[in-house]
Amino acid sequence: MTAATAARPGEKTGTASWMVPLVVLIFGMFMSVLDTSIVNVAIPTIQKDFGTTTKDIQWIATAYTLALGVIVPLSGWLGERLGMTRVYLASLVLFSGASALCGLSWNLTSMIFFRILQAVPGGILPVVCMSMLYAIVPREKIGSAMGIYGLGIIVGPAIGPTLGGYLVEYVDWRLIFYINVPIGIVGAVAGMALLPKMPPSSKRPLDWWGFLTIGSGLFALLLATSEGTDWGWTSYRVLGLLVYAAFALALFVVIELELDEPLLDLRVFTVWPFVNSLLLICILSVGLNAILFYLPLFMQEGQGIQALQTGLTLLPEALMMAMLMPIAGTLYDKIGPRWPAAIGLLIAAYGGYLLCGINPNMTQQDVVVWTCIRAIGNGLAMMPIMTAGLSAIPAEYSSSGSPVNNIAQRVSGSLGIAGLTVLATNQQSQFMADRAALIPANSGVPAIQDIVNQGPGMLYAYYQQLSLYVMADAYSDVFLVCCLFTAAGVVLALMLRSGPAVPETPTPGPTPAVETGATATAAADVAAPAPAPAPATETDIPETATALAATGASLEPSVPHHRGAESGDPHADPRVTVGAVYRRD
Repeated sequence: MTAATAARPGEKTGTASWMVPLVVLIFGMFMSVLDTSIVNVAIPTIQKDFGTTTKDIQWIATAYTLALGVIVPLSGWLGERLGMTRVYLASLVLFSGASALCGLSWNLTSMIFFRILQAVPGGILPVVCMSMLYAIVPREKIGSAMGIYGLGIIVGPAIGPTLGGYLVEYVDWRLIFYINVPIGIVGAVAGMALLPKMPPSSKRPLDWWGFLTIGSGLFALLLATSEGTDWGWTSYRVLGLLVYAAFALALFVVIELELDEPLLDLRVFTVWPFVNSLLLICILSVGLNAILFYLPLFMQEGQGIQALQTGLTLLPEALMMAMLMPIAGTLYDKIGPRWPAAIGLLIAAYGGYLLCGINPNMTQQDVVVWTCIRAIGNGLAMMPIMTAGLSAIPAEYSSSGSPVNNIAQRVSGSLGIAGLTVLATNQQSQFMADRAALIPANSGVPAIQDIVNQGPGMLYAYYQQLSLYVMADAYSDVFLVCCLFTAAGVVLALMLRSGPAVPETPTPGPTPAVETGATATAAADVAAPAPAPAPATETDIPETATALAATGASLEPSVPHHRGAESGDPHADPRVTVGAVYRRD
């Protein structure tokens, strides 16, 4: 028996059997997620070092995001085909190597190329880590495990600005990449020693057409949302990318629904608890990304606060989530996801409402209080929501759950920031025009006339101050939108399951429906062991049918009906057999 089969969700296993491997998985998850935020702080310094423009330097972050969109849909297939443990360890080593190459970059072109290389294992790690977690942890402990695992998902991006700001300000920006190397080496060594060996679970071929359509579609969508502000949302390039993305993703859906062995089984979207979870995760992800994007931007560009101090101001938010996530996981195991999610969303909405008070005169203490209140809500809601969705997926769709969840988070984060940026830009233009209309030329207002008399320097200072207040008002509207969406999510949260999950324990005796392969082993699962049957003739009744008849069941022949049964797909419906199938009424 392999370790993968020895610790399935629902089985009674000791805490020590899954806690240590879970800690090892957090290494890889934390490293891959941390890198998405730690680099942003260093971009101005890298721009100065490479002597490039602000527009071009943004491709360091954009290239990484685009590569993630292409590779994430492939992650589930790789884990099944090569074995999840092997893929995890290989991704960890490759990520460390690509990080070292990023630190050695000599110009912008080399940096962008190495960032694409880094994104390949960086996109695989979160998906494989999540799949391994569900294979290792028993179902009755999945909430506690996800609460601990969530430290890497949420805390990593939150502490990225603090760590990145310190390294950039006091050491060297290249260290933000080199720091991944020792973490990756320690994680790989620990993984080889402590992770259970999970062999390949499927030999299904790669769905090339599905991979090409979803990969190119997500690439076009993410590129359009990333560059829409600079290129113009109504420009031919952006509109062309959006049209192609819609066409490619629609074609992907058609292809996946027609194939017996799709890249992603889209029937996972027929599971409402999972879809509900995705919607809520998208809402929380947009709100979290808005805080991590707009607050540092306002504090650094508007208030002139240094990067390190900005990161330290946002650090309590990460610590608050780190403290609450394990508690939320325990609550999930005891009372289910509904009430932690609903209460958490209400608190997060209130924290978002407080953030609407952003203004040029706000103190760092104000920011700490506002973000910590929202962090309490995020910490309570995030992991119960995600766990409830993934736990509701039937076994035959399980390989698609984690990739779809990861894609939803990436795409919603990108689309959310793009949409909120459009809102902020339009609001700034409108607010500036409104204020200009209040002061007509030659108004004769003494205060304005005094500024004019002091020359262009004073006028420029007045313009800067006015722009700062306009920016604050625009960002206030952004946080108000996030607050309203978060509050609306409470309705969806109330649709989540209430009460602890029911452990999947095997039922002794005959099972309600025996539709399995015509083998002696399958027959033994139905009735007591019997001597091996003689070779069947055309008039013989199969042994499985005999065992059923002995229990009083009527026999009704059926035919295989589940796709993938003839191809040996391990996720095929276990009720399918070759030839006749006998079903209990």
